[in-house]
Amino acid sequence: MNDQGTAADSAAAVTVPEAVAALGEPGGPAPVGGRGAALAPVALVVAGGLSVQFGSAVAVLLMPRAGALGVVTLRLAVAALVLLVVCRPKLRGHSRADWGTVLAFGVAMGGMNTLFYQAADRIPLGAAVTLEVLGPLALSVFASRRLVNVVWAALALGGVLLLSGGGFDRLDPVGAAYALGAGVMWAAYIIFSARTGRRFPQADGLAMAMVVAAVLSLPLGIMEAGSRLLVPSTLGLGAAVALLSSVLPYTLELMALRRMPAPTFAILMSLEPAIAATAGFLILDQALSTTDALAIALVIGASMGAVRSQVRGRRKAAGG
Repeated sequence: MNDQGTAADSAAAVTVPEAVAALGEPGGPAPVGGRGAALAPVALVVAGGLSVQFGSAVAVLLMPRAGALGVVTLRLAVAALVLLVVCRPKLRGHSRADWGTVLAFGVAMGGMNTLFYQAADRIPLGAAVTLEVLGPLALSVFASRRLVNVVWAALALGGVLLLSGGGFDRLDPVGAAYALGAGVMWAAYIIFSARTGRRFPQADGLAMAMVVAAVLSLPLGIMEAGSRLLVPSTLGLGAAVALLSSVLPYTLELMALRRMPAPTFAILMSLEPAIAATAGFLILDQALSTTDALAIALVIGASMGAVRSQVRGRRKAAGG
């Protein structure tokens, strides 16, 4: 799914107190503050989506220098270093289940990034995210206990397919397969991000999972890019991608998943293709048609509907 911030901004973000949100659960205790508090996690998701997609657009520009795998390695390695410095996670006092959750989160994160950048190296950014978002949409259907969420997911899927322009048959099949695989990893990322947020304070679990993802990607990046990873300009762009596409969005999403149900979060992920198409238009000169604009409107409408359903559900729960 992402807003360039400073290290201080990141530090402030990761010190937000933990709330509880479980996959398929009603999101734990509703935050105090009514409608504004209920919409706060939505703002976190949107901010994260903006950051990650504009970071992905910058990453596409970086690929000719370092290759797709080299970009992934730079992104995850720099992000891991930043999070370790900012969070200073405690390594003691965790159970075997805690470490298993972090490991699974890191594998999902590394797999999602590696597969997505392989896709973006072969097919347009908007198409890659369009296919990738099918994973979270499927998760929202399977995990939701409410029929209305299925309706909003179906509407979002319609917008996502419309955004493709019916042109999936013209895409590189290998690139499309990578994007679909990234979608599976994205669904796993949502599940284990929520679990990590419940098991670890602040962003400690995220920092440790990022290290796992970086270690897994490092051999692949070195094999593809080698010494090109150490070129100062490449390192600088890689750091920008890491902040935009990993540090900020993953922290914001971890905070959001502590405050909203995972099915609602998954539906909001359908905003990513719209953001990606906008980023592609502004940075990569990839045109937006009238059909694209209509598709984006459908996706936004579905996301707004999902959020309104969440707000109403919390009001009923509070009233009951």
